[in-house]
Amino acid sequence: MSLGGGLRAAGEAVRLWFAPARVREEGTTPDYRFSLANERTFLAWLRTGLALIGGGFAVDQFLPRLHGTLRVSFTVVLLVGGGLCALRAVNHWVRCERAMRRGEDLPVSRFPGALALAVGLLAAAVVVLVLLGRTN
Repeated sequence: MSLGGGLRAAGEAVRLWFAPARVREEGTTPDYRFSLANERTFLAWLRTGLALIGGGFAVDQFLPRLHGTLRVSFTVVLLVGGGLCALRAVNHWVRCERAMRRGEDLPVSRFPGALALAVGLLAAAVVVLVLLGRTN
C-alpha cells in the first residue's frame, strides 16, 4: 500500500468515527448483543483513558517533591496514554463493528498489551521512588 493509499484509508477510518451510521451501509446487522458488547468495551476503554488522565493530574498535584523532570515525565506519559486510550477506543469500536457486519474475524490489537506494560513499568518506577523516599 502506498503512502497516499494509507492516508486515504486512515482518513476514511477517522470519518467513520464521526459518522457511525455509515458503518450500517456494510454487510448485515449482527446480533444486537454483539453490538452492545462492543459498545460496552468502547465505554470501558474510555473509562480507562479518563483514569489515566486523572492519574496524570494526581501525579502532578500530589507528588510535588518528586524531581521536576520525573514528575513532568510521569504526568505527560499518563496524560498522553489517556488520550491514546480514548482515540483507540473509538477506532477499535468502528473496526469491530465493521468486522461483525462483514462476518469477518474481529481485529486483533497490540494496544492492550502495550498499555499494560507501560502502566506496569510506571507503577514499578513509582514504587521504587516511594521506597527510596523520593516522593515525600
